[in-house]
Amino acid sequence: MPPTTFVALLLGLSVVCSLAAPPNFIVVYTDDHGWPDIGSAGIYDDLETPHLDTLAKSGVRATNGYSTAPQCVPSRAGLLAGRAQNRFGVESNAETLEGFDAQKTIAERLKEVGYATGQIGKWHLGPANAIPTHGFDDVYAKNANRPCFANFTLAGKSIEMQTIDDPLYHLDACSQAALAFIRRHADQPFFLYLAYRAPHVPLDAPEKYLSRFPGEMPERRRQALAMISAMDDGIGLITKELKSRGLAENTLIFFIGDNGAPLKIQKLDAPGGGPGWDGSLNEPMNGEKGMLTEGGLRVPYLVSWPGTIPGNQTYDHPVTSLDVAATAAALAGIPDPSMLDGVNLVPYLTGEKTGAPHQLLTWRWIAQSAAREGKWKFLKGGQREYLFDLDADPSEQTNLLSQFPEVANRLRSQLTSWADHLQPPGLTTKEMSGTWERYYDFYLDKKPIEIAESKAAEAGGWTARNASLQQTNQNLVVTPDSTPGSPFLTNSKIKFQNAFQVQLRAQIPTNGKVRVGWRLSHEKAFEKGNLVSVPVVGSEQFQEVVLDVPAIGEIVHVRIHLPEATARIETITLGNAKHTRDWSFAPSR
Repeated sequence: MPPTTFVALLLGLSVVCSLAAPPNFIVVYTDDHGWPDIGSAGIYDDLETPHLDTLAKSGVRATNGYSTAPQCVPSRAGLLAGRAQNRFGVESNAETLEGFDAQKTIAERLKEVGYATGQIGKWHLGPANAIPTHGFDDVYAKNANRPCFANFTLAGKSIEMQTIDDPLYHLDACSQAALAFIRRHADQPFFLYLAYRAPHVPLDAPEKYLSRFPGEMPERRRQALAMISAMDDGIGLITKELKSRGLAENTLIFFIGDNGAPLKIQKLDAPGGGPGWDGSLNEPMNGEKGMLTEGGLRVPYLVSWPGTIPGNQTYDHPVTSLDVAATAAALAGIPDPSMLDGVNLVPYLTGEKTGAPHQLLTWRWIAQSAAREGKWKFLKGGQREYLFDLDADPSEQTNLLSQFPEVANRLRSQLTSWADHLQPPGLTTKEMSGTWERYYDFYLDKKPIEIAESKAAEAGGWTARNASLQQTNQNLVVTPDSTPGSPFLTNSKIKFQNAFQVQLRAQIPTNGKVRVGWRLSHEKAFEKGNLVSVPVVGSEQFQEVVLDVPAIGEIVHVRIHLPEATARIETITLGNAKHTRDWSFAPSR
């Protein structure tokens, strides 16, 4: 064989191998991020997202991109499993994760065919130090300004899984960890799941980002804009790194939100940056996090693969976060795609296939269920039913149920057939709570509801959340408002060392639990494990409720959660052998 022919053959083989190389995948997952809160949506002009706008121009903005649930845990379980999370029992944040633990994640599937896999940021699917058991080689589980579990450093060095601390703002640390991961695995196919905890509360943007948004606006909006801007900076660093390493055209990037923003109806600009509205917006979509309306489910959704997916596209057919795993599996050559519920989107986004990727999308979340077929959406919330034409009415303002009963019946039947195969089966798993009844009253039935006071009342250092507070000449009255979640009293002026006891004398008219949460001096937020509870039997009589708090360390903040009913409190006592504090709201006996 002549030398020139041999060289030409080698070059040809090199080109073929290069073309056959499987793509890298980066999935950026944001947290409580409203559908219109990226600049390319063209809804709000107060955003600064130049790098996300560039990402959208390089590929596709899916205008009808959906999450699988209006809440963090189930949406993340569905995304990573590539299957509707209701199939394996992860209905909501409150459910056990045994079903998820039994799933093979897309990370595990990709790892089996030679991919390096990485998880960065928020996990929320069990212990962070167990993330490698779900298929992730590299872990940097940073979701707050505190130490995190990791098995590599920001300098790219491998370490044993351990808690490590870094001096960076948590969103910046996640971006730097993403760069370190790319550098560690630039010479092999990789899958990176980058889950920023933003703009989810607690709102904690540093001045570096807040200063980008001067002028008058709600402070919570400023915080959300700043946190989104921090993520945007990260996207800019990641795309720059990919280009510098010649990986841009071999990397498929998804940017998706996990659910809509929590507005708490009134978008209260409460100080402190803790529970409540996170400053993000869903309008013009109706509703919010915790609802199967468009405001709860429709999310930012970008797809970019330069050189393969044509840029400057807006794609209007409905797509879902379940399509991420199906797309990755198809492109990586993973067998048995029937185990996944999504669709490979690439042929649709390149124009190879026409029509809609999905004929029907279905959802169930506790007492709500929904189905979308083309322009039609059927929604069931408790005993209420709605039918919307989303082409003509994307804000879900006009219920067409009575005008098109045949459409509603067809979608209800399809939804029922799907729900019969869930775990557990059925269109609902529980009855509709009073909170969500009020939300449906407000958003869908346009009924006036009582809006909470703009500022929380305070009594003796105790502040009410998810409730109004009134101190009478008899006792302290805690009345739940329309905000989702149990009402609770909070006091950040506490100082106790180690275990203590909480004694409450209160009238609690409904069955339920009283729970006490605590935060230690070195903790930036309430840890999930720092919670104890005791059942109470509803009564019109005052009763004593006692809880032992097994804390170790200096306690600086306490929350007392109450059942969802108006409670009257006479006394609160916190104490141990060394220290006791009493609050009395009743007249002397």
